[in-house]
Amino acid sequence: MLSRIRNLPESVKQYLIITSNYWCFTLTDGALRMLVVLHFHQLGYSSLAIAMLFLFYEVFGVITNFIGGYLGARIGLNRTMNIGLSTQIIALTMLAIPSTLLPVWLAGIPWVMAAQALSGIAKDLNKMSAKSAIKTLIPSNDQGKLYQWVALLTGSKNALKGAGFFLGGVLLSLLGYQGALLLMAAMLTIVLLCSLAMLKKNIGKAKLKPKFNELFSKSRQINILSAARLCLFAARDVWFVVALPVYLASQLGWNHWEVGGFLALWVIGYGIVQALAPKITNRKITQAPSHISAIGWLIPLTMIPLLISLGISIPEFATLALIIGLLIFGALFAINSSLHSYLIVNYASDDGVSLDVGFYYMANAVGRLLGTVLSGWVYQVHGLEACLWISSGLLLCAMLVSVKLKN
Repeated sequence: MLSRIRNLPESVKQYLIITSNYWCFTLTDGALRMLVVLHFHQLGYSSLAIAMLFLFYEVFGVITNFIGGYLGARIGLNRTMNIGLSTQIIALTMLAIPSTLLPVWLAGIPWVMAAQALSGIAKDLNKMSAKSAIKTLIPSNDQGKLYQWVALLTGSKNALKGAGFFLGGVLLSLLGYQGALLLMAAMLTIVLLCSLAMLKKNIGKAKLKPKFNELFSKSRQINILSAARLCLFAARDVWFVVALPVYLASQLGWNHWEVGGFLALWVIGYGIVQALAPKITNRKITQAPSHISAIGWLIPLTMIPLLISLGISIPEFATLALIIGLLIFGALFAINSSLHSYLIVNYASDDGVSLDVGFYYMANAVGRLLGTVLSGWVYQVHGLEACLWISSGLLLCAMLVSVKLKN
């Protein structure tokens, strides 16, 4: 087995290292999100207060994607990936510190928000590095293979994020909040040491050092795709991040294991569909999708939140409508996300690819930020049905923006 790995092409070995780093990081990221939501809901925090705990996570994700692409192009994607791992270890350790050991003015919400800010920086440094690095490993004339590798990386990441949701619920029940955090910090420390030893130096480092004023994308295609991505992920998070788990726990009476397990299975299935997107969209190994695919798959997705909202308005069918609707939404959203992830890597320039990818994922982070804040506020004021209506409106915006795309 080891000899077979040693005989693999260098590009494949680097891809495996990058993917392994991304997998391990994502597992802790998903677990951390579920830990925070369930732990603070258990402490009596409102849905809006829980959403605010993620405010800096999303805000600093926006900033990190904006700056991170520039850093990746200047210092190499291996370094930005390792910085991301290190930062996540610090964030997990911070959250594990008992509030009794902190100054009164810093304990509680301020400390959690500061740690979440670091986690947001870590997550987007890691994601930007992983997705940018793939383009440097695939020949420019093999777009079909690029689509497959991007779909596999993205899909497997989301499947593990789902596993992380379940892990977060389990660890909270078995080890408690602080014990779970310390275990994850220890795991990531081992991953970081392996990455420092094995990841190739200077991946994605631009031949010409980019200037700071080149952070904004000059590509019309990337700007349009970024706007569509913003709407797409705001449409998901406006009901999925805070509103859905709180609804399952407070309205349907599910316990931690049930909420964490269900959302875990949902995200795992979502990731599997993402990984299979090239086959689902009927693309041969030598082919890659066009902008027409990105528009076509948005049409049915736009209708699903509206149908779910109608279903949950009937109390006898609320649980069934929510579960079936979530499954359909997850499958369609996974295909749309996979298509977008391929298109940005395809549109990005070869030299300094992380600049374009970083700008795109900055828009992604803005969408998540918007969705997260709306998820807490709209649910608290108007309920889950209103969140679903807003989701459909944002998906319609994504579709209208995508019409302006061209290959």
